[in-house]
Amino acid sequence: MNLADLTATELLAKYSDGSVSPVEVIEDVLARVEELEPRICALYALDPDGARAAAHESERRWRVGTAGALDGVPVTAKENIATRGTPVPQGTAATVLTPAAEDAPAAARLREAGAVIFSKTTMPEYGMLSSGVSTFHHLTRNPWDLSRTAGGSSAGAAAAAAAGYGPIHLGTDIGGSIRLPAGWCGLVGLKPTHGRVAVGNPYPGRAIGPLTRTAPDAALALSVMSGYDARDHTSFPASADSYSVELEGLRVALLLDAGVGLAVDPAVSAAISATADVLSKAGAVVEPIGPIITREMLDGLDRFWRIRSATDIAALPEERRAKVLPQIREWVSTAGDLSGADVFHGYSQMGAMAAAVGRVFTAYDVILSPVAPITAFAAELAYPTDDPSKPFEHIGFTVPYNMSQHPATTVNVGWSASGLPIGAQLAVPHHQDMKALALAGYLADHQTETRAWPME
Repeated sequence: MNLADLTATELLAKYSDGSVSPVEVIEDVLARVEELEPRICALYALDPDGARAAAHESERRWRVGTAGALDGVPVTAKENIATRGTPVPQGTAATVLTPAAEDAPAAARLREAGAVIFSKTTMPEYGMLSSGVSTFHHLTRNPWDLSRTAGGSSAGAAAAAAAGYGPIHLGTDIGGSIRLPAGWCGLVGLKPTHGRVAVGNPYPGRAIGPLTRTAPDAALALSVMSGYDARDHTSFPASADSYSVELEGLRVALLLDAGVGLAVDPAVSAAISATADVLSKAGAVVEPIGPIITREMLDGLDRFWRIRSATDIAALPEERRAKVLPQIREWVSTAGDLSGADVFHGYSQMGAMAAAVGRVFTAYDVILSPVAPITAFAAELAYPTDDPSKPFEHIGFTVPYNMSQHPATTVNVGWSASGLPIGAQLAVPHHQDMKALALAGYLADHQTETRAWPME
């Protein structure tokens, strides 16, 4: 196997026994990037020279016994997670490119642990799409099928992970932007308990988490990034939960109908139902439940997000407004029709979603569902509906946990007839992030079918 395909835990073991050097690993990663990047377009601000210098420094630390928890492990960060010296375009040509003054908290934690942040990754326009469509970045494509989207808004992070650009990739998630691309690219993607990983610029629903090929790698990344940071008033000290789960008697709610949005593809339903059977055979108590959220909740959220985006775009000079993706401009064009009462009601629906999720967790330990109702759609589409007036018809399974702040992770549990990954989502009570990852790891280990990663 190419060194670029080794997990973080495997790399650290090899660094420790001296059988592999971080310098060798970054060269294999950069070679993989050179080979595949013209086809998948996952990266932004690739820094080979900086990566090589950091790898040499890591090699020295391993030699003298001062290596950190992620020393020498190649890592990428989504472009809206600031890294010092690199502009943050937010996926749009409308942004003035000003170098970031400092690392965002999550990037700083990784760098302090010795990780080699060798590149940023792409995202769609303002992070408001579940695709890779952007006026700034090249179109990101899914390594499993180049005609399909890698998802979004952590588009490049998911594509890079699936293509083997090293083991750990950071994304952000406000309505499914880690979990949707992770599910569509066959990955483990964690949206942690809100506040566990300091965001730096908190906003309702926003979280930072890892996209990886394995659950242990996601757990390792989470352990490094967790903790309070004064730049984020919503952050809190690191939690003490462990990477373990007891399946006997585990109360699992099986959610196959989001209640809103696109119909669930039969292949997706079948894969999630088969996953429920795996848990049941292991001793879990699985019970089907009805939809958690309503059309009123999702539409209210749409109205609130639309007025927020419209306000941001209206503040731009006219020449920069004209550069914003037409689909985004069309989406916000109706914001002026909304009254203050409409917007307040929309905001209140975020709380209604949170309360609805909380009620489920009074009776269950885990909510098992699809990540998305469909498999990856055409890469060129901004939305799976191809309709800016219906932008959120695919996030009914993911967005409730952004509003409720519960941790939720993904794991691959099957493939469509055309070979596209199908992901399951596992949501758990607050501060049980490691439990969710351990459960994802169990399911990954008990797959009835495994496939080689694409492009290997």
